[in-house]
Amino acid sequence: MKIAQINIATNGSTGKIMRGIAEVAEARGHLTHTYSPVRFVRGEKAAFPALKGHTYWGSRLESFWHYYGGTLLGRNGLFSRRGTKHLVKELKRFGPDVVHLHNLHAYCLHLPTLFRYLKTEQLPVVWTLHDCWAFTGNCPHFVVANCERWKTGCHHCPQPKTYPKMYVDTSKKMYRLKKHLFTALHNLTLVTPSAWLKNLAGQSFLASCPVRVIQNGLDLSVFTPTESDVRAQYGLHGKKIVLGVAAGWSDRKGLDVFVDLAKRLPDDYRVVLVGAGAGGHEHITGIPRTEDGRELAALYTAADVFVNPTREEVLGMVNVEALACGTPVVTFRTGGSPETIDTTCGSVVAVDDVDALQREILRICEQSPYSAEACVRRAAQFDRHDRFLDYIQLYEKVVTQ
Repeated sequence: MKIAQINIATNGSTGKIMRGIAEVAEARGHLTHTYSPVRFVRGEKAAFPALKGHTYWGSRLESFWHYYGGTLLGRNGLFSRRGTKHLVKELKRFGPDVVHLHNLHAYCLHLPTLFRYLKTEQLPVVWTLHDCWAFTGNCPHFVVANCERWKTGCHHCPQPKTYPKMYVDTSKKMYRLKKHLFTALHNLTLVTPSAWLKNLAGQSFLASCPVRVIQNGLDLSVFTPTESDVRAQYGLHGKKIVLGVAAGWSDRKGLDVFVDLAKRLPDDYRVVLVGAGAGGHEHITGIPRTEDGRELAALYTAADVFVNPTREEVLGMVNVEALACGTPVVTFRTGGSPETIDTTCGSVVAVDDVDALQREILRICEQSPYSAEACVRRAAQFDRHDRFLDYIQLYEKVVTQ
């Protein structure tokens, strides 16, 4: 079987998932190829390393024009025609039996060109929804905005300045275009990392598509209980560590909750936040985000409790990372985050109920109701190899049906 995968990047969480699936498929004798764009990343010099079985499409210049045209005119997904034609040409050359789509919303793809090819070739398509963008007029997330226009037809977007930013509100037009393009595919199967997102997709214009829940996988050889000198390194001896981890901190991720908690918790507790924007707050130890999984594993292991007060979350793999290192989790009841834990390894409280969150933190740190062994057992359900095999089995099913 020939498997083609398309994503906006080869790195980051979705890029790692794409490459991981390809590795498992190759090991099982399938032929795979992955595709991602040469992207203009504002303020960064993005690297595009040569990768086996991978093709880049487009150019930095084309992506530059797409970024500014998409932002200023609200036409993200309607530039990069030349690069997308090159992508389609490469796909035809490869001749896939199934095409697996991941994220497509980073100013790098001409949607009509790609979906016209998929429709014309009548290829089986698997599309992993890593967020909600596929069934909205623009945004990947809408929970914090408390918007439900996506159910009937987007218009008058309440958050036009969030990613992907648009200065002209074209959400109504883009909603109609995406609905037209995406529902025209003959054999489209959706995958969501959580039952929560599956439920949302079932209320959208994609409701007629079959949906399979395949949770994201974790490399349990990296995220495992890890001894270290973290406490000595950051002056945390004698402190109960309340840990939070995010790529970038904002109120959407619960930064304001941690600031509040840092003021409330006893003196022998210390809030430690890993990620950009974590520093500069009184009573909070900020640590720069690291891409080194083993360094993160050491931080997770050193913590007494992992807290995830996110307000928008498709699944919450940071929860699983903490569990895999033997650390119990407390999270808000939002999105797919509660699906990562059970009664053996953590607890869930109502969104924005900081009083309940504080009580759970104190209970877990003082009473130790959840063992490290139970946390590790729960994380075993997210083994990346097993979850990637789920995708291979899904490919085999959609190709033969």
